[in-house]
Amino acid sequence: MSDAPSTKPAATDKPKAKPKPPKPEDKPFERFITEDYLPALRQELDRRGGGEGLSLEFGEGPMPVVGSSCWMVMGALAAGGRFWLCFTEPSIDSAKTVAIAEPGSEPTLLESFLIDEKRMSLALLVSRLAQRLNGQKWLGPN
Repeated sequence: MSDAPSTKPAATDKPKAKPKPPKPEDKPFERFITEDYLPALRQELDRRGGGEGLSLEFGEGPMPVVGSSCWMVMGALAAGGRFWLCFTEPSIDSAKTVAIAEPGSEPTLLESFLIDEKRMSLALLVSRLAQRLNGQKWLGPN
């Protein structure tokens, strides 16, 4: 072994990469829901044939069926079906439930929503709720 210091090749100057824009999911909860989630959900439901006459709202209120306070996205389709996506805390990573009400009835059941997902994303929240509503045969020609 030599006692001579090892020489390392000089590092080449690389242009600095542009910083990536922040992910929508990194926004504060209320901004994410109002600025990103609601428009994306409306667009997806419209694409699937459920957007005409769609009403979407976001707010804090009593969770359907159980009445405990939560943040929720409330939706109503033109045909009368209604749905609630509830967040137990103001975070997209919090526990989520979905309630569904057929036209002319009240919701009677809360379903856990996205309980096994490690990382929430805008695309996942939108696609899975649209998939759930499609399972009710509320979207498009089912």
